Amino acid sequence: MESDNKISKISNWLKDYFFITIGVLLVVAGVYFFKFPNNFSTGGVTGIAILLSSVFQGAISSGTIVLIVNAILLVVGYIVLGKGFGNRTVYGSLLMSISLRALESVVPISSPLTKEPVLELAFAVILPSVGSAILFNIGASTGGTDIIAMMLKKFTNLDIGRSLLISDFLLTAATFLVFDVQTGLLSMLGLLIKSSLVDSVIENLNLNKYFTIVCENPKPICEYILTSLHRSATVFDAKGAFSDKDKKIILTVMNRAQAIHLRKFIKQYDPAAFIFITNTSEIIGRGFRQL
Repeated sequence: MESDNKISKISNWLKDYFFITIGVLLVVAGVYFFKFPNNFSTGGVTGIAILLSSVFQGAISSGTIVLIVNAILLVVGYIVLGKGFGNRTVYGSLLMSISLRALESVVPISSPLTKEPVLELAFAVILPSVGSAILFNIGASTGGTDIIAMMLKKFTNLDIGRSLLISDFLLTAATFLVFDVQTGLLSMLGLLIKSSLVDSVIENLNLNKYFTIVCENPKPICEYILTSLHRSATVFDAKGAFSDKDKKIILTVMNRAQAIHLRKFIKQYDPAAFIFITNTSEIIGRGFRQL
């Protein structure tokens, strides 16, 4: 038993750091290839890097600024958010800083890849937003002002998207002073899209299906849920208002892939069953999220 728990912990650890790596690389791709060349500052430590790099006229590279600011904010994150968040964020921020510095050496870019600023903005926002959502979903980040957003989320009722909007607004507004009006407007648009997109991606990552099944014989359905899908269920008594017959109601929650199998089973076993299926991303309890 102890050996199985150890293997499970190692497996979960490797899985978490695999997704952290994927999330960071998505952020790096969006930032380096689309955000830096266009001077888009949608907040975050990369936004600080863009502004300071311009102020110092390139004397300090954006990658170096990212490394310095991350180091300062990581200390704050360790103290406020705890060791678990700190270790993951240290890895994420170091991987991001090293990746940006490596790209500056291997693939130097001095101008945008295309002449379409809106197209560039789309990739500058979408790639980092998806990457950040993956990181936030497992309690990690790339450091920087993401740490401030996580602290706002911890101590207030704000969701992560709105916390990002608050923490990054002033940095984004500064692009109007440092660069031109077009860059400022595009950066502000990018911040608004980013704050909405991060929440949307997190919600979809955690999306589950909540089943309410009304039937006469719940045993075969419950057995299938327990043995084949490895989920649990709750059963309680009910009475049909129209038929006045005794019924049973089964409540269960599962992921989308399992939901497809359950629907097929119920259709074959009990076509007369009445099924309500609801999307939900806030399931707290064993097998799902913990408080």
